[in-house]
Amino acid sequence: MIEITDMHAYYGKSHILQGVNMNVQEGEIVALLGRNGVGRSTTCKAIMGEVEPKGSVKFRGQEIAGKKAFEIANMGIGYVPENRDIFPGLTTRQNLILGLKPGQKDGEGRWSMQNMFDMFSNLNERADVEASVLSGGEQQMLTMCRTLMGDPEFVMIDEPTEGLSPQMTMKVAEVLQEIANRGISTLLVEQKLAIAMDIAHRVYVMGHGQVVFEGTPAELRERDDVRKEWLEV
Repeated sequence: MIEITDMHAYYGKSHILQGVNMNVQEGEIVALLGRNGVGRSTTCKAIMGEVEPKGSVKFRGQEIAGKKAFEIANMGIGYVPENRDIFPGLTTRQNLILGLKPGQKDGEGRWSMQNMFDMFSNLNERADVEASVLSGGEQQMLTMCRTLMGDPEFVMIDEPTEGLSPQMTMKVAEVLQEIANRGISTLLVEQKLAIAMDIAHRVYVMGHGQVVFEGTPAELRERDDVRKEWLEV
């Protein structure tokens, strides 16, 4: 689905990503773990074209490095940023409609607006109120749902449980599992190790702009050295 080879990225003269190699297979949930500032979010932005990547980024075998973000989105890649970029002056329903791709009608893909309201009853109750009055958790739900409305084949979700209550965190985990059940590949950037280890098929650990571990959650559980050096505070 996604294959990244020797990917580098810069912010000005700062060399953030330093030869990242990773892949995500069809229908897989892959967790990207690491401390803040190691390049996890930059990896997502480089795949999405929001940061210019150096190296190879292939989606279904086609090179996408160098393409513009809207071109990448229209190819079937979705991105849920960590800063919850909703449109505050629009209603919940209008925000969801904006997730549709040009020419796409509600319900044509794997997801419909009713699916979103069924998964998140809070959004149904607030469908016609301005998104600015939603709680942080509800805004996170809305951001995820708006991305799914575009029927992506591969989705990157950056810190979806940040600042959420335990109950809302579990709900987000259920939705991530449902995304995988529908055949959508997922790259999950997550701080909460327990959530990532429970739902991911494979994990990558980043440190200083490079992948320092790749394996299954079970293999990572056996690697105290990796967890202590690269994940634990």
